[in-house]
Amino acid sequence: MRFTFPPFLVLLLLLGPAGWAQHITFSGRITEAAGKPVPFASVFVRGTSQGATADENGRYKLILTELADTLTASAIGFSPVKKAITSTAAQQTLNFTLGAGSVSLGEVVVRPHENPAYRILREVQNHRRRNQKTELEAYEYDSYARNELLINNLPSQVSRRKVLRQITAVADSLGLDRDANGQPVVPIFASEVLSHYYQNNNPLRQREEVSKTQMHGAVPREGSVVSQIMGSSFQDWDFYRNWIRIVGKDFISPIAEGWKFSYEYTLQDSLLVGDDFCYKIKVTPRRPQDLAFKGTIWVTTDTYALRQLDVAVSTEANLNFIEQITVRQELTPTSAGPWLPTRTRFVIGIKPSKGSTGVLARIITAYSNFVVNQVKPLPFYDKPLEIAATAYDVPEGFFAANRPDSLSRQEQLTLTVLDTVRQLPAVRSMLELADIVVNGYYPLGKIDLGPILATVGYNNIEGVRLRLGFRTSTEWNRDWQLRPYLAYGTQDNRFKYGLRVQRVVDRRHWTVANFEHRHDIDQVALLDNDYALENPLFEAAARLGNISNSRPLLRDLTSVAVQSDLFRGFTQRVMLRRQQFQPLYPFLYYTGEPQPGNPTDSDFTLSEVVVESRYARDEVLVANNQNRRTAVGLKRWPVFMVRYTLGVNNVLGSDFSYQKFNLLIDHSLRLGQLGRTTYRIDAGYIPSTVPYPVLKSHLGNQSFFYNAGAYNLMRYFEFVSDRYAGLQLEHQFGGFLFNSLPAIKQLNWRLVATTNLLWGGVSEANRQIIPTTDPVTGEVLPAFQSLGRTPYAEVGYGVENIFKIVRVDFVHRLTYRTLPDARTFGVKVSLKFSL
Repeated sequence: MRFTFPPFLVLLLLLGPAGWAQHITFSGRITEAAGKPVPFASVFVRGTSQGATADENGRYKLILTELADTLTASAIGFSPVKKAITSTAAQQTLNFTLGAGSVSLGEVVVRPHENPAYRILREVQNHRRRNQKTELEAYEYDSYARNELLINNLPSQVSRRKVLRQITAVADSLGLDRDANGQPVVPIFASEVLSHYYQNNNPLRQREEVSKTQMHGAVPREGSVVSQIMGSSFQDWDFYRNWIRIVGKDFISPIAEGWKFSYEYTLQDSLLVGDDFCYKIKVTPRRPQDLAFKGTIWVTTDTYALRQLDVAVSTEANLNFIEQITVRQELTPTSAGPWLPTRTRFVIGIKPSKGSTGVLARIITAYSNFVVNQVKPLPFYDKPLEIAATAYDVPEGFFAANRPDSLSRQEQLTLTVLDTVRQLPAVRSMLELADIVVNGYYPLGKIDLGPILATVGYNNIEGVRLRLGFRTSTEWNRDWQLRPYLAYGTQDNRFKYGLRVQRVVDRRHWTVANFEHRHDIDQVALLDNDYALENPLFEAAARLGNISNSRPLLRDLTSVAVQSDLFRGFTQRVMLRRQQFQPLYPFLYYTGEPQPGNPTDSDFTLSEVVVESRYARDEVLVANNQNRRTAVGLKRWPVFMVRYTLGVNNVLGSDFSYQKFNLLIDHSLRLGQLGRTTYRIDAGYIPSTVPYPVLKSHLGNQSFFYNAGAYNLMRYFEFVSDRYAGLQLEHQFGGFLFNSLPAIKQLNWRLVATTNLLWGGVSEANRQIIPTTDPVTGEVLPAFQSLGRTPYAEVGYGVENIFKIVRVDFVHRLTYRTLPDARTFGVKVSLKFSL
């Protein structure tokens, strides 16, 4: 049989690809019948991922890259309107007028006297596994994320400052709108990121490949952590999860499994949203102070899936500095059934106090080209964030041609203003100052001077300590970094110095080699407490002033270390280390049998092999422009660290042979409305005979500041152990309890509770290796003490969020209360900027 193609079809087949290789741009306005704009209406080609969303004035811009014959416009509460495409001109104007449209509710069977919305919410729970995206084996999509940061509500005395005055002048000259009160809205920063995102759900693995990123205005350093976490993987809004993490707080979802205990629901209407008939349900928190949402959700009438949501956090919620939080999300079903978001708009407004200057952040993310259930091999996810080498090299006009939605006139003006003001001298100076404050270093070409805060200090051993140091930047070399420093004490007249060298060998598995040599003052009380010194202010205070009780010593350290990720979340580290100690206080140990009259010495040398394994399931680590990795995102699993130390005798002058075993577990547990519990388990065992500076000195706290990593009523160097197990527990109730007390809830105070327990002891051999007196002078030598059968215990309770930043803890010591100078009760203060 012979087929004959019509001539026009042959012409389309031959010329179509060439004709459609050039994009067609549609623009126009979407209005009601009365002429009023329809904000955030959708314009799309049915059956494809091509679409755009109108701005608040109903204006849209849509660039078609594939052949289409019809455009459709739709919005909530309106009937969709279709218009044929009758021209192939490169620029076309197409306006839409939407008419009102709704459908009647189907038959709803409810229980006697029951809220009809409850039946729908029960069905949402029954269909949860069918609709939530975590039921997919895997999914991937293209992502476009736009982030904006603005300053609003500028008082006149603030707006007159040089930097803001210059930015405002540029904004006004370009026609950027002011707010409703006529005050300037000053753009500070904006970014656009194009990427491809992958997720595997069992086991949970994510990967984002950033192809292009463009930043405008007061931008962070290229390659910094902030510059890398603006893509879609760090803005995952999944309302099927019971809890949504926003600005470090847990908000209960309107469709959480415990929905009835947290929300009131009102069934308002049923209407057409795109192609889906939906129930329109109003949601309201039962208690305004709770971290919950108010607003509207749309649930499909056939599959009971979340189709759209437009919610905000109550202004009465127990939050600090937050003026507004709004989330708007649209979702679409995948070919496998579960729904994925197509667009999310998140807005957060921060204002320290009423009438003060505020900060407004807007994040808009669009998702397209969904692919589901195409599982990748697990090694594919070993590097969760991949920044293309050319990601920051963006040709002019690239984002204008490739962003999936159109910018409103005000959004376009915002980017223009940011690109202009970045060149202003006052703005450049402000950026340099901000970089110094955040990073602690002063950038000077290819090196950074600092840390600035360590330049001058004082303690009773060194006197005034002067320090000068620098680190090389990635402008000098991307894979190498040098960090030398030189210090001098005016009282001990000693020079101290150090050098660190880092080499990134392989970035895929993060294989890094380190060399360090240091000659400096240290303290026995702080040795082997790296994981407890998490409070920078506390650590600085512990190294200043009178440090004699902390057993100061002069330490020479030389180490070589290599670490690598064997697979995602599992890091191995091997280190060879040599240390020489010269105590700066009366100290002796027996070099032979621990018998009076036998030889003693004060200095000692250690040669060690340290092997460390760290496992953090699903942890996402991002390397900054200093090649230091930072954990970002929520940790749902405990982090385990196991360390083995082997001390080798008679190697490089070492004096002891010994072994050390350490285990550290960190975890934070979300307990719903009861708050969040964070715990740390720290255990160790040293089955060898060594002087007490080599043993574990548990970190005390003699300052007025509370430190979660220390035992807050324990003195410095109060207890030493060669076998120990410690539990540090903190529970933050958030608004639980206090939100229900009439006299307290208006203050937005939050209750906290703490418990610190420590079991430990020292073997008889490790006691006897230290003489009680100096055999030459007869002077009594400072001793050490260990725990007995009873554990050290302290408990605390406190209130945080006083004046939004102050936390006060009341701590009681329960055991070892009769020891000399023991503090049985203490009040500790700390400052915490918590939202």
